[in-house]
Amino acid sequence: MGTPRPTGTFCWSELGTSDATGAIRFYSALFGWRADPHDMGEMGTYTVLQLGDDDLGGLYELSGPMFAGIPPHWMYYVAVEDVDATSTRVPELGGKLVMPPTDVPNVGRMAVIEDPTGAKLSLMQRGGHQGCTLDPMQNGGFGWVELNTRDVPAATAFYTALFGWQSRGDSSDMPYTEWSLPGGPPFGGMMQMNANWGEAPPHWLGYVMVDDCDATFAKATSLGARPYCPPMTVEGVGRLAVIADPQGAVFAFIHLFPQVH
Repeated sequence: MGTPRPTGTFCWSELGTSDATGAIRFYSALFGWRADPHDMGEMGTYTVLQLGDDDLGGLYELSGPMFAGIPPHWMYYVAVEDVDATSTRVPELGGKLVMPPTDVPNVGRMAVIEDPTGAKLSLMQRGGHQGCTLDPMQNGGFGWVELNTRDVPAATAFYTALFGWQSRGDSSDMPYTEWSLPGGPPFGGMMQMNANWGEAPPHWLGYVMVDDCDATFAKATSLGARPYCPPMTVEGVGRLAVIADPQGAVFAFIHLFPQVH
């Protein structure tokens, strides 16, 4: 088993789906994930997703009145030392507290926030569970999370103040920002949304690491996935694609070129 992700970085990925059985079947066939279901009583079943001996994320079914109108989606969690203190700062920095800090038995304490540009993210104060223990660069797990937003300056100000992230951008034709902790490697990124995004709301997008983007794309679509962005090459980075799983949750996968570390 690997080591937990550092505090201040993404520590958990969670799928809310309309069909837990169908989603487990899809991701197991595509990435080899194993499902470890846990009976949560009145809250239903929570399934921990695993690869080998490592936990990489979770899955639950969007059933009941509380989830009415919420589409299938992936949610990403940032590990924090004190979820209550961090949540208090969110509205002060122009964001919104979507769900206040809540204890999750045998797991920790979590909250859901929305940044000033409209993208939602979760916070986790780890307790009984340490979150993802999979190496970020291991194939088959989420190794990168990217913010797609219509206001890069506002998002940069918010996340650097809230988490102490550092941002490093470039001046290419498609400017890209990398997120990192002081002295640490990049763990996520940010892109400016333009007219090509249509009416898509600002959002965080997770990338699963794969050894063959084209083969993964072909297999995903054969299993019922809907293509959003077919395989494309980003020079000096890798080859990536974006899809929606059969239930509609959108995510990406990428094969990094050897020179990328």
